[in-house]
Amino acid sequence: MLHYAIVFFVIALIAALFGFGGIAAGAVGIAKILFFVFIILAIASFLFGSMKGR
Repeated sequence: MLHYAIVFFVIALIAALFGFGGIAAGAVGIAKILFFVFIILAIASFLFGSMKGR
């Protein structure tokens, strides 16, 4: 999932470089959502993994 967030961020950078503001804004929005979902899932996985070991 982090890979997709990075891919959309790169797409946003390239789109912004060529002046496609709407596409860049959409790609940044998608990248932000995927990044936060990744962070939430990583924290949940870490917490449940440490609880399972007990």
